[in-house]
Amino acid sequence: MKLIISPAKKMVTNLNDFEVKDLPIYLRASQKLLKAMQDLSYADAQALWHTSDKLTKTNYDQLQKMELTSRLTPAVISFTGIQYQYMAPDILTAPALNYIQENLRILSGLYGILKPFDGVVPYRLEMQAHIPVMGMKNLYSFWGNRLYQSLSINKEPIINLASREYSKAIIPFLKPNDTFIDVVFGHLVNGQLKTRATLAKMARGEMVRFIAENQLTMVEDIKHFDSPNYVFDLKRSTNKKLVFIEKTNRSNK
Repeated sequence: MKLIISPAKKMVTNLNDFEVKDLPIYLRASQKLLKAMQDLSYADAQALWHTSDKLTKTNYDQLQKMELTSRLTPAVISFTGIQYQYMAPDILTAPALNYIQENLRILSGLYGILKPFDGVVPYRLEMQAHIPVMGMKNLYSFWGNRLYQSLSINKEPIINLASREYSKAIIPFLKPNDTFIDVVFGHLVNGQLKTRATLAKMARGEMVRFIAENQLTMVEDIKHFDSPNYVFDLKRSTNKKLVFIEKTNRSNK
């Protein structure tokens, strides 16, 4: 299986805890994106990021000095958002770390797609950002089918734990014989399934840890995910969607 997840806005530089194993596969393309960003005016960068003056100044100053080949941190350690906190890569066992390196992929606006121990630097560029590069109007056009191609080499099932913003970089290129499975964490409101963003991010991180620590290879086994907040919902699940419903809502099914 291949698991795909979103990046996080919060990033750190950590040169001590884990070693970088490789450089991102599309680093040359990332260099072109970086150059396009560095050529932006201050006002255009602020419009791209939708940030306050204070935050724009900090990020803009960092952008001008940014290099993609020095002071690198493994991606899975550099991203520090909620999903990554609950994945807790710093306390995964050695077999689990090997598992995520082989099977987990992080989608990224700047890097395209990352293995967990690819070296990265902190950046600010969301996949839905409209930045013209090489005649392309946005990042979806810029990356094209490259992210899908890197996932589909062995025709493994793709387990989608990414947000809509990032999974949109994969879905348009899926072939009829591909196995692409959405994982949904939801709760019921008047019979309708809704998502609580923070709880869903927590559960995605916990699920990655569960799959990695148990070395899962079969989609069926994901249904046994042991979560403090969610339980598998057979009724609402399909062959292409695994639905986990908030435990407090079980009586409302």
